[in-house]
Amino acid sequence: MKVHTFTALGQYLAADVNSGAVHVLDQLTYDLLKKLGEGPVGEGRVPQELAAQLPQYDPADLEESWQELQELQEAGLLFTNDDYLDTKAAMDLPKAAVVKALCLHVSHDCNLRCRYCFASTGDFGTGHRMTMDFETAKKAIDWVVTKSGKRRNIEVDFFGGEPLMALDTVKRTVEYARSLEKEHDKVFRFTITTNGVLLDDETIDYINREMSNVVLSLDGRQEVNDRMRPTVNGKGSYEVIVPKFQKLVAGRGTRDYYVRGTFTRENLDFTADVLRMGDLGFRHVSVEPCSGPADDPFAIREEDLSRVEKEYEKLAQALMDRKDINFFHFNVDLSQGPCVIKRLRGCGAGCEYVAITPDGDIYPCHQFVGREEYCMGSVHDGSFDMDISGRFAQQNIYTRPACQECWARFYCSGGCSASNLLVNGDITRSNEVACAMQRKRLECAIALNALAAGMGEPANTKCNNTDCNLCEA
Repeated sequence: MKVHTFTALGQYLAADVNSGAVHVLDQLTYDLLKKLGEGPVGEGRVPQELAAQLPQYDPADLEESWQELQELQEAGLLFTNDDYLDTKAAMDLPKAAVVKALCLHVSHDCNLRCRYCFASTGDFGTGHRMTMDFETAKKAIDWVVTKSGKRRNIEVDFFGGEPLMALDTVKRTVEYARSLEKEHDKVFRFTITTNGVLLDDETIDYINREMSNVVLSLDGRQEVNDRMRPTVNGKGSYEVIVPKFQKLVAGRGTRDYYVRGTFTRENLDFTADVLRMGDLGFRHVSVEPCSGPADDPFAIREEDLSRVEKEYEKLAQALMDRKDINFFHFNVDLSQGPCVIKRLRGCGAGCEYVAITPDGDIYPCHQFVGREEYCMGSVHDGSFDMDISGRFAQQNIYTRPACQECWARFYCSGGCSASNLLVNGDITRSNEVACAMQRKRLECAIALNALAAGMGEPANTKCNNTDCNLCEA
């Protein structure tokens, strides 16, 4: 597929897959482009057999639209070729880039018992609840300083379980990492993900001072949140955490944060949850679909897709009038795309990004923790399985069969390996339910951003990030 045509929010749209150009069309041009199918637009006048399929339109108007499509094609904005495939750029991707980000599991314990939790309510299925000691965290920081090579910026996400249950380790780790910055020419950027139960004024001040980003877990409406995210004692968490989150956000100024929720089969009307979070004063919101195998009672299934897709359209319509809400999945930059390698390979799990458990074991990302066949090594002895890393580094939109014909491949960069494994037992086999939701979100995002972004321009596939070691851009 070279051109994807679709309608959303009352607009007729076309996305040129390979260039990234997006076009807002009138209905005539949209219908003509759909009839043209795989294209390309031919020279000369509109073919008679094509015009015969659109008898409702005036021949002169058809001819004018045909000429417009020809001009777009000649400008390299329609029916463009995949230059990455033609030049075999995908085959030349680095097989093992330096590690630039850690998901540091400072706690494999939690004070909530979320019903859908992929981490088995905190212990990641190990049956062993524990927190990370500082010596292990220190070795993790030393390890990433070494593995990051010449890269200057390093990301560290304090994760769990609930990382505030290991706050002392968090604080000592931040202090230690900062002490290394000047000597090793590194800059650490810290993120923490928290359910908020243990937040107090002192901790809020600390997070707002030291954390570049913070992810706050909340599922939206009180009845939804308290049903899905109870405490250990089975009580609701909403009234405990919301005031704390509001205070934290009020004190962050311009620093990054996201309030992140999960929707399941039990609340497919998630538009109400997003709007509720906006009503609470939270501007930056992400609500993710629950993913899992067929026997997971909370995971979105194929039979739910029609309703979920309609709900995304409903949400997009609602957000046209809610400028106070920045919904993560509707963010798409139509003029400044990511660099080539990022477009082809995605998140970098297992090669640029890894998770480290309280024991010091290394995994490709937080969602692989507990799967011993994916344990890549340990920060205690410095081991790192390059065979596993290489398998992940080689995952890209050309090695995943379902991606090769998908119009959204350059936006999603091949999807999530962990989701693929969870649903299909294979990191290379795409989770089609997740892919369908991704495509719908992208359509809504493009529709929301199309008129404001300046149409007809191809996405920029180069970047100005001189600190990146992935390419020579």
